[in-house]
Amino acid sequence: MREYELTFIVSPSGEEDQLQATIERVSRLVAGVEGEVTDVQPWGRRRLAYPIRHQRDGYFVTLRLRCRAQATAEIERALGLTEEVLRHLLVRWEAA
Repeated sequence: MREYELTFIVSPSGEEDQLQATIERVSRLVAGVEGEVTDVQPWGRRRLAYPIRHQRDGYFVTLRLRCRAQATAEIERALGLTEEVLRHLLVRWEAA
């Protein structure tokens, strides 16, 4: 299994409960493809460089996870279909 870092932006239209529910949903998604989340780092609400879906702000969250390389396509597909997630970036984590 390889290590990855997933950063995603959650729409600010909801409340803190919606943010936690979205983080849990993404964690269950990773577990569903036989992966595991090793670290969760919520960055909080930040101003976006440009509007995304008419939103000027967003909640940034970074997850460190381990999964098979083939599972990353399924994770990215599901994140693209998740309405609360404005943008996401999944990169392979390489220790220095």
